[in-house]
Order: sequence, then structure tokens, then C-alpha cells
Amino acid sequence: MAIELELAAAVREALSAVFQIEASAEQVALGPTRKEFEGDYTFVVFPFLKQSKKSPEQTATLLGEHLVQESPLVANFNVVKGFLNLSLAQDTWTSTFRKLAADEPSPFPANGQKVMVEYSSPNTNKPLHLGHLRNNFLGFSVANILEANGYTVIKSNLVNDRGIHICKSMVAYKRFAEGAHQKAVA
Repeated sequence: MAIELELAAAVREALSAVFQIEASAEQVALGPTRKEFEGDYTFVVFPFLKQSKKSPEQTATLLGEHLVQESPLVANFNVVKGFLNLSLAQDTWTSTFRKLAADEPSPFPANGQKVMVEYSSPNTNKPLHLGHLRNNFLGFSVANILEANGYTVIKSNLVNDRGIHICKSMVAYKRFAEGAHQKAVA
């Protein structure tokens, strides 16, 4: 079950336990918490104020306290007017990532699309530096992410990449220099 569904069920249980409000799954909508506030998901309490007979802040605070005490999903909360911002527990994220990692086959089935990821290896004609590793790690990581999302990935690792600009310069010199190198020598 997805985190959102589990959290919505916990909120519905809290509404029932604290205010005796029997809310349907459609009535309990969670959204991502805005970036300027702490939290992972936000629950808007305004639709339930008539039944709770409390202010928006009181309603949200009572629900948040109940969720922190009773639900292993929620670690903390904060209230901004009638918005209950919920922070998920670390164990919730850990167990979700473990479930995703254990899913076989991939939750993203093959979509039939092929992509090619081209990345370069270090040029052995010059000193190595950290940037060489960065390029390899980025290319390999992008390829793995695409594979995990159902693409057929062809990895192309350019060994001893000298740079196309050198080759183009040599061809241009040969074709268009018109003997300029002989005049320079004389």
C-alpha cells in the first residue's frame, strides 16, 4: 500500500477517534506540504470544522497529536491555520524504499523504447582528475535510472576519447589550408 493511502487511512481513523467523524476515502485528501513549511504531507481540516465544533487550529492540533501518538507513520506535525502538516517517521521512508527495492519485476514494466546513453572514459593522453570519474558515474547512473524505469538502454562508453574537435581541425587544415604550412616554413 502506498504511503499516501496508509496516511489517509490513519487520518480517517484519527477523525473518527477524536471527533467521531466518519470520513470517506474521497473526503480525506492529502497533498504535498509547501516548501516553506516543515512536513511531507498536508491535510486541510476546513471541511470538518462544522463537525469538530472547534477552530481550525484546535482541530488540526488535536488530529496531529492523535496521529503522533497512535500512528507509527507520523513522527511530527505542525499547524498553520487550518493546515495540518505531517512529517513522516524515518521508519516509514525506510520500509517504503525496501518494498520498492524488493519488487520484482520492476514496478516500471518494459515500455519498448530504446535509448542510448553515451559517456566518456578518461583520456589517457593527459593527467587524470576527478572530473573524469564524475562523467563516468553520471553516465552510468543515468543509464541505470533509465533501465529501472523500463527502458532498454544501450551504454556507449567512449574509450580514450580524443575529442572530435581535434579530428575536425585536422581535416579542415588538410582541405582548406592550401599549402599554408609550406609558406610558413619558407
